[in-house]
Amino acid sequence: MVRKLLRSVREYKTSSLLAPLFVTCEVILEVIIPMLMANLIDFGIEAGNMQYILKMGLALVICCIVSLTFGALSGKYAAVASAGFAKNLREDMYNKVQEYSFSNIDKFSTASIVTRLTTDITNIQNAYMMSIRV
Repeated sequence: MVRKLLRSVREYKTSSLLAPLFVTCEVILEVIIPMLMANLIDFGIEAGNMQYILKMGLALVICCIVSLTFGALSGKYAAVASAGFAKNLREDMYNKVQEYSFSNIDKFSTASIVTRLTTDITNIQNAYMMSIRV
């Protein structure tokens, strides 16, 4: 079932791969920041080395800005990938419904088809976005 759904990713593969890459970079920086802070306290504040404090403070600010940038980029690419995936999935489902015979269409209510093309796809879109960001 997942393979069948992932066929709808199509032209959004790049965004789908960039989002986890940026999340990984963000997590790496989020792990480095506490180590820099520990070094700032151990070797700068306790030793009274103002030059080291300024250097580590600047490094912390740069790491925070880069981490924030990676987080924003991961959110952007995850949103683009999931919205494109949902667009393609809706299109594929609509085309499939168009292939049904009139007797098959009569078995489904209009409300049921509309719900599947909107609410269900939105839930799949949100699940896809969360999965590529985790």
